[in-house]
Formats: sequence, structure tokens, C-alpha cells
Amino acid sequence: MSTPAQGAGGVVAWWRSSLRLRVIITTMLLGTVVTVLVGTALFGQVAEGLVRQAVTAATADAAQEVRSVQASFDAMSRSDDSSLNATANDIIKGQVASADQAQRRSVLTRSLGNDRDARIATLASDDVEPDEIPEQLVGALEEDPRNQQVMVTDVEFSTSDQAVASVIVGARVDISRAGPHNLYLIYPMEREQATLDLIRQWFAVGGLALLILMGAVGWVASSMVASPVGQAARVSQQMARGHLDERLPVRGSDELDQLAMAFNTMADSIQSQIRQLETLSMLQQRFVSDVSHELRTPLTTIQMAGEVLYSARDDFSSPVARSAELLYEELDRFEDLLTELLEISRYDSGAADLEIDRVDLAGVVTQVLEALTALSAHTGSEVRVRVPDEPVLVEMDQRRVSRILRNVMANALDHGEGKPVDVILEEREHSVAVTIRDHGVGLTAEEAAMVFDRFWRSDPARNRTTGGTGLGLAISLEDAKLHGGYLQVAGAPGEGAAFRLVLPRRQDTPIADEPGPVPFPTDPVPTDSGLTDSGLTDSGLTDSGPTDSGPTDSGPTDSGPAGTDAAATRTEPLEKAATARGRAGKESST
Repeated sequence: MSTPAQGAGGVVAWWRSSLRLRVIITTMLLGTVVTVLVGTALFGQVAEGLVRQAVTAATADAAQEVRSVQASFDAMSRSDDSSLNATANDIIKGQVASADQAQRRSVLTRSLGNDRDARIATLASDDVEPDEIPEQLVGALEEDPRNQQVMVTDVEFSTSDQAVASVIVGARVDISRAGPHNLYLIYPMEREQATLDLIRQWFAVGGLALLILMGAVGWVASSMVASPVGQAARVSQQMARGHLDERLPVRGSDELDQLAMAFNTMADSIQSQIRQLETLSMLQQRFVSDVSHELRTPLTTIQMAGEVLYSARDDFSSPVARSAELLYEELDRFEDLLTELLEISRYDSGAADLEIDRVDLAGVVTQVLEALTALSAHTGSEVRVRVPDEPVLVEMDQRRVSRILRNVMANALDHGEGKPVDVILEEREHSVAVTIRDHGVGLTAEEAAMVFDRFWRSDPARNRTTGGTGLGLAISLEDAKLHGGYLQVAGAPGEGAAFRLVLPRRQDTPIADEPGPVPFPTDPVPTDSGLTDSGLTDSGLTDSGPTDSGPTDSGPTDSGPAGTDAAATRTEPLEKAATARGRAGKESST
């Protein structure tokens, strides 16, 4: 059942692929319809004229011949039946037929109402049978014997392989002693048929030539339109690739040239606006960078003063001491904000690059979790880790990947509301994935679409534990894209959220297809099975279940660390993972 659908789709795609093709085919189809209609009408008129002419000629010739035959019958001997038949035979086969055997045949039959005793046998030309006379013509002649009766029909001759259209003229003759007889003169229209065949051939040749001419006209007409349109499409594609100096040539003042001038005017306007936006963007980036750099010097001075005040806070009164503590904390947050603003400005200016090393991603995950041990203890969330025992080597910028994991994990701990946080590392031949799942406040679909926006917060009034700047997830998304990977999120209100980082193992082997949505079960994750497998494949993620190198069904329990399972996969709480694995490289600061 799929083949016809594919065939229909292929025909539709082929039909839509070229304007010139549609114009030519449409022109030829319309030309074919017009040619057939006009040719049929003209051929019908010609055929009708030839038949009318043949009937007129046959009627006139038959009237003259009937008079001649009647005169011959009046003058013949009336002695006996034998001489009567011999004389009638001589008249029909001699006088009537010998005049033009190729153009006229004759049949003499006794009329239906004739009751005379003398009989003349039915006479007919040698190559025609008396039965060829239609009964309708016989009946018409019986009803009106005073006038000729004419009919056009096909007649089979013994000398012809097929029936020949003929004009049959019937007339009444009176023979002495034998009474009334019907004389039928048959006029084959062979010459008219030959003329029609010749006309039909020329009509076919002329129609074919006309179709070819229409196709050529359609080609020329479509070329006059399709070529400028195709050129406009090519110029548009070049402009879409960033070649803003491309323009359409203008050679005249017709409609297409007016369109080209309008297109060029639009392109000039777009180029001018893009350059203005680029200039504004560069100024904005430079402003942010300059401000960030210039603020570092006074910030350092303020930090030094703040540290002095913070260290001496015990000598101050309670309000002053609290002010010193707040000043110290906010100065740290201000420094983080400046650092992230500088990083964002690098991404905006296209100056961000990677320092690629072959690093054990499992060790990086463990190291990041170790750095967040204090935060985990403060929030009360148990971190359940599931990573392979063997090293997971990935070509990456360790500083940036560590920053991604640190931002996402800190976000999970901050919003986990003291509930467990699951961290799963899965690997395949060409890609790896780290999934971080919390069971806290969760996200709606609208919030998930905005979670990577700069300075966006789902609930600005909510107390934050980490006091983030609002740029962490936005920078994490840019870091993932810089690696050729993906950072995705899914969640549900009250069920928590799941972030998934997908990275290629090698930078020269990119991920072929974008991973599918992050699997997010709405049911709580059982403590004896850990987080649901994400179904990592070689080119991304699928909706399938557990994999050979991913987590197995065994996982952490409600209390205490879990051991190593039979699938060489580790499921550990944060404290044990932090002490058991220290294989990651140096972690650079942001």
C-alpha cells in the first residue's frame, strides 16, 4: 500500500519541482485539448460536406439512369418470360453496370405488392448481394414509389476486404407484363473515404506539429519568466548565506525588471538595517566587555575592604556586623555576575572557543558532585549517582562541561525541596548523555521553553539557596552547542525536572540527529531502581528502555550507599561517589 503513496508523492514532488515544467506541460495539455476539439469539428464538417456532395451526385445520376432504364424496358420485347428475363439482364448488367463499374452497382428486385404472373429473377451486379439492400430503404420505397429514396450505409462487396460506405438510391420502374420492380443503384464512396483518410493523416501530422510548436512556445515563454525568477531565487539564497552584496540585474523597465528593482531596493534596506544592528550589537558587546573589565579593579578594592570588615564583624554591633556579612556575600555574587557577563559577551561576539582534551566524563561528574557536597548537605537532598565503572572518555573542554554540570546540578539541588536528586551517565559508541533529575517544584511546558533564557526565573519571589545570577543555564546551553551537543529539559509541576546533556564522543564525529524529548515519567522514581533510562543511541536519544552500558535495574536504597551491580554500573550516594572516583582532570574556574 505504500508504493502508490510514494509514487503519488513522487509525481507531486516532480510536478512542483519546476515552474518551467508546469508551464510547458500545461500549455501542451491545453493545446492538445484545443487541437482535438477543433480537429474533430473540422473533420466532421469536411466529412459531412463530402457525404452531401456524394449524395447529390448519386441522386442526379440515379434519376437519369432510372429514366434510361425505364425507356429500355418500355422498348423491349414482351413475347415470353425467357426473353423478358434475358432483356432485363442485358439492361441491368450491361447498360446500367457497364457505364462505370467502379463507381456504380445495381440491383433489380420485384416490388412487394407486385402480383403479375410474369416474373423476372432478381438481378444484381457481380460483386454485390441483393441482401445488402437495407430493409428500411425497401420499406420507404414501398411507401413512396413515386420518389427516389436515398440512404447512406456500409455495403460489403466481394471485391473488398471490408465494408465500404455507399450511397444507395432506390427508384420504382415498371416492366411490361412483369409489373413494378425496384431498381437500386449503389454508389461506393471510396474516393471520398480516401480523401477523408488523407485529411485525417494531415490533421494528425498538423496536430503533432502544433503540439511541438506549443511546447516550444511554452519553453520560450516560461524561460522569459522562469529564468529571472530562478536568478532571484539564487540571489535570495546567497543573501540568506550572508552575501548581502548580491543584487539582481536590471536590463529594462518591464514587470520583471520592476520586480528586480524592488528586490534590490529591499536588499539595500535589509543590508543597511543588518549593518546597523551589527554595529549596535558590537557596541553593546564592547560596552558589556569594557564595563565588566573596568569594574574588576574597583570590585577588587571593594572586596578587599569587604573582607576586612567581614573578618572584623565580631567587633561591630549586631546591625553593622549583619551589614558586613551581607556586603561580603553580595560582593561574591557580583563577581560571579561579572564573570558570566564576560562569558556571555564572548558568545555574542563569536570569540568563544574550545580547549579540547580527552577526559573521563565519569570523573568530571564525580568531581562536580564532590564540589557540591556542602550544598547537598545544606538542602538535605540525597544525590544518587549511576555511572559506569569503566572510564567514559570524551573529547571536550573540561572547564565548560564542568560548568554545565555544576550549573544544572546546583539548580536541581536548589529546586529539589530536599528530595533525592538522580544523576545518570549513559554512553554509546558515538555519544554520551548525563541526565540529572530532581523531584522538586518542577516545570510547566511554558516554563521549560524559557528556562534557558537569560535572567529568567520561574518564580522571582521564591527564596534561592545558591543565589544565582540568572545566566548559568543560558551559558550552559551555549557551552553544549559549542561542543556540538544538546542540553534539554523536561518537567511537570510538582513532579520535578530532568535536564539531559548529550555530547559527541569525538569532535570529528558529530551527532547525526537531534535527540528526541527527554523521557520524563510522572510517577515517582522508585528508590530501588533509580531514574528511568534515557535510551541513548549512537546518533542521539530514543524512547527505548535500558541499554547494555547504561544503568540497570539495581539502584540506591533509602539509606546508605549501594554496591557495584552485575552490569558493571555504579549506583552511589554523593559521599561515596566523591571519595571513590577522582579520575577527572583539573577543573578550571569560569
